[in-house]
This record gives sequence, C-alpha cells and structure tokens, in this order.
Amino acid sequence: MFLDRVTIQCEGGAGGNGCLSFRREAYVPRGGPDGGDGGRGGHVIVRASKDVSSLANVASRKHWRAERGRHGEGSNRHGRNGRDVEILVPPGTIVRDADRGFVLRDLQRDGEYVVVARGGRGGRGNAHFATATNRAPREFEYGEPGQARRITLELKLIADVGLIGKPNAGKSTLLSRMSRAAPAIAPYPFTTTYPNLGVVHVDRTRQFVMADIPGLIEGAHRGAGLGHEFLRHVERTRVLVHLVEPLPMDQSDPLENYRAVREELKRYDPTLVERPEIVAVTKADLPDAEPVAELLAETIGRDVWAISAVTGAGLDRLTRAILEELDRLQEPAAGARNDRTV
Repeated sequence: MFLDRVTIQCEGGAGGNGCLSFRREAYVPRGGPDGGDGGRGGHVIVRASKDVSSLANVASRKHWRAERGRHGEGSNRHGRNGRDVEILVPPGTIVRDADRGFVLRDLQRDGEYVVVARGGRGGRGNAHFATATNRAPREFEYGEPGQARRITLELKLIADVGLIGKPNAGKSTLLSRMSRAAPAIAPYPFTTTYPNLGVVHVDRTRQFVMADIPGLIEGAHRGAGLGHEFLRHVERTRVLVHLVEPLPMDQSDPLENYRAVREELKRYDPTLVERPEIVAVTKADLPDAEPVAELLAETIGRDVWAISAVTGAGLDRLTRAILEELDRLQEPAAGARNDRTV
C-alpha cells in the first residue's frame, strides 16, 4: 500500500520525579540528603530512511508515545532516561505541525531527522536543595510532562526522472521495461492511482531513479482527478520525460494533449515548465507514431523521440538523452561544497 500523507499524534515521555531521601548508614550521623534526579523522558523523532518507500508503516499507528523517565533514587542515583521513539519515513517527507501548519523539517536525505515531541525534563532530588541553613531539605521536583504535538507527514517523491503525460500514455509500461518496477498495467486510463518508483541500471557504475507520475488531466492544478495528489510528486524530479500517445483512446489531438499537460504544470508551479524536458511519442509500433513525432518536433522546435516500450525501439536513445540531461545538471555543482549538517 502506498500512502503519501498521514496525520499522527506524538507525545514525548514525561520526566521522572526527583527523589526525597537521606543517607542512612551505620557510624555516619547526619548523613544528609542524597535524593537523585529523575531521568529525562524519551523524545519522538522522525528520521528519513532510504529503506522505506511509503508512509504505510506509520499510518497503522495513530499515537506515538515515548517512554517516560525513571524516578530518581537514594544514594544520589539518577533515574534512567526514557527510550526515544523513532518514526522512519522515506527521504522527501515534509514534517508539518498539523494544528498550526508550519514546516518543522523537510527531510530530503537519508539519515536526516527532526525531534517532533521532546521528552519532559526530570525533576531534581532533594540533594539539590541543601544549603548551609537547610541541611535536611524535604523539597524535590516532579518530572515535567512531555511535549505533545499532532504532525502531518507529507511525502514528495525524490527521483532523477519523472514520467508525465496524459492517462494511458504508456508511463507504467515504460517504467516496467526500463527498471524492475512492477506497476499496474491495463488498457484503460487511470490504471496508475499512485506514483511508482524504479531504479534504471545503465551499467555497473551508472543508474538513476525514475518515477511514474499518474496521468494528468485538464484542471489538475485545481485538484481535478486528484491533481494535487499527483502534481506535488513532480516537484522533486530533476528531469521530466513527457510521453505523448500518438493515437489516444478518446480520439483527442496528441499535440493538444501535450500542451494541456504543460499548461497544468505551469498553473500548479511555473518553475516546473523550466525543468529539463525530454519529449517522446510512445507506441512507436503504431503507424501514426512517426508522423506525430515529426509534427510535434516541428511545433515545439526540439527533438522528439519515437519509442516503444513493447518492442524496445528507441529506448537506448532515450536513456542516453536522459543521462546527458542529468550530467548537464550536475556540472555546475561538481565543485560545490555541502556544509549542511543535521
């Protein structure tokens, strides 16, 4: 099951109470106070992990509560801190405060984390309250309650390449042919109801991550056809591969379909149409594919590839074009320095 938005309740553990105790040993008169401090409550931590692909593991549990700290004990023994609770999410997850709406952290890399609910501080034992005039204090502190917060986890997939296009344009078939992903494939629109990820292995040293974004329809920027659910996954892709069906099932114009998808991207986020885009006409085994590719190339003034995920025609050329775009994007950052720490 693929989930990309979940709201959960998180509670840090309460701190342990301080101890009221006096030293009592033979031959040690007036031993004095020796109450230890309580332990800190555990934190609730959200951590990005490359081993997690969706938020399904989080959705099955609505309340996440960390362990409370243990109470202090006599002989100045400090109570044990409560164990932290870690919530593992995929890289690309945005952590928001559900009630106030602000972003706590955008977890883009494996290992990044944010503490969403801090554990309470442990109370001090009576040993802290001894003074020259109060040598037998009976004061101590109770542990503080842990922080409680409702958070929303929103996943925006991070991929090198995003496959976009109208429904039934052949995105899932292409992903299954180029990678080991196994998305649902059927001869009708909207077969794909959630994004799929696949790793394309070019050779022993080169690979890239490809995402199959479910088909976009007119009005997607306003939420039509679950448009917002799909469009937000395009935001984190570096290169867009726009697939155009040469003979749509609804008898629509392939060129108009191309323009419609571009318009939906622009209305949702104007920066999306500035991303590197590779255009390919799918189902090259059909007789109308080559003429449509030539007409589309003439219209947009760029190369348009004719490919077939069934026969494999043009896939090597498409792969080379994708690698060239990815290399071009990496060139300016080759000598860049990344000082960001978690």
